[in-house]
Amino acid sequence: MRKTKYTRPSASKAKSKGSKKRATKARKPSVHTSKYATSPLIEARHSKIHGTGVYAVAPIKKGTRIIEYLGERITHDEADRRYARKKDDDGHTFLFIASSRTVIDAGVNGNEARFINHSCAPNCETVIENSRVYIDAIRNIKPGEELGYDYQLTWESTDDPEELALYACRCGAKKCRGTMLDTEPLDKKKRK
Repeated sequence: MRKTKYTRPSASKAKSKGSKKRATKARKPSVHTSKYATSPLIEARHSKIHGTGVYAVAPIKKGTRIIEYLGERITHDEADRRYARKKDDDGHTFLFIASSRTVIDAGVNGNEARFINHSCAPNCETVIENSRVYIDAIRNIKPGEELGYDYQLTWESTDDPEELALYACRCGAKKCRGTMLDTEPLDKKKRK
């Protein structure tokens, strides 16, 4: 079965604020609302990198929280089930791991954050707080500049090289590493 690639939490600054363990019970997938659901600082439009991108429409200062990555909050099993039906040559999803229990599927009720493209020379980063994902500026961003963060998609050393090739990078950065995948496979990281 084809495994779905996700944007990883370790690709981000993970911050936990007072999280407590609770008994797990079945629950309906949910969508959070947020004061960062939209942003007057950005707009989505055609991208030279890939499909639709997100661009600054005003100056954005380093450290600014730009937008929250929103969508349906589902389990990892549901994400795998939902995207197992995709064609093998389609590596495109809007999935983001928010925690060990939650994946955000921005393909359902997502906002403009889902259109932020990968970059090997990012101007943004993802920050996870209480299983919520925010996009913050890591340097000053000028109007007209496309926003990007390093996806660091998870993969395993046993994954099919042809499938991994679907995640080639098109960012055009001077030091582009040629892939949106994390630099090390997940199975090797787990062994450390």
